[in-house]
Amino acid sequence: MEKKRVLFVNQEITPYLPETPLSKIGRYLPQKIQEKGKEIRTFMPRYGLVNERRNQLHEVIRLSGMNLIIDDIDHPLIIKVASIQQARMQVYFIDNEDYFHRKFLFRDKAKKFFEDNDERTVFFSKGVIETVKKLGWAPDLIHVNGWFASLLPFYVRTAYKNNPIFGDLKIITSLYDEEFTDSFRDSYIEKIRMNGIENSELEHYKNASYVSLMKTAIDYSEAIIVGSPEINSEVLAYAKASGKPMLDYQGEEDYFNAYNDFYDQIIQG
Repeated sequence: MEKKRVLFVNQEITPYLPETPLSKIGRYLPQKIQEKGKEIRTFMPRYGLVNERRNQLHEVIRLSGMNLIIDDIDHPLIIKVASIQQARMQVYFIDNEDYFHRKFLFRDKAKKFFEDNDERTVFFSKGVIETVKKLGWAPDLIHVNGWFASLLPFYVRTAYKNNPIFGDLKIITSLYDEEFTDSFRDSYIEKIRMNGIENSELEHYKNASYVSLMKTAIDYSEAIIVGSPEINSEVLAYAKASGKPMLDYQGEEDYFNAYNDFYDQIIQG
């Protein structure tokens, strides 16, 4: 029987970033799912906080060299990879000098939300999709973790829906306690826009906020996982009202079996 393939798109993974509930899931969930017999690929951004030397990142030349266009400007896409030896797991990093070579994740030293976080989300999601296309690796399931990756379901179901790599898969989005109160710039819609995206599909992004990002991810996912004990009440209510399969919060210990069973349920439809 052919192994099912799961693509993990993570906002954070430890040990590359400090331990948080989200970064621990990014680290241990793919390993456990791989140990349960599935084939995995794992992606995260190559933030400036990631120590390349200590973590032995190296560029994958055959995957790098593409330009991603955002707001009519070309931005070089660099792909790096590192291994977590004890997990027998590789992590792919989406890198770009303009967007990721700063020593903070989403806010500067003065705690100000980066103005270009909107463009960074576009670059990351597009970068993951284009890299998976280059790998020629067709997933059965994509699991999206973190608001920074929340554009991915939208892109897969709109601009990339006719690509055979993404033609027959399911998407699960996890919801976490990571809300921010800042809003993206009004130009976000134009930065997202690509061929194959209808104006009506951009509705949620007119006033882009944490809530609207997650609502759209819910719209374009087949199922939802509640990844934190407490999450934004409006987002949770929206997820419940969608009627989509939803896995309740499982706690931080031994959630792997429940996740794996849920994956199987969603893949099988």
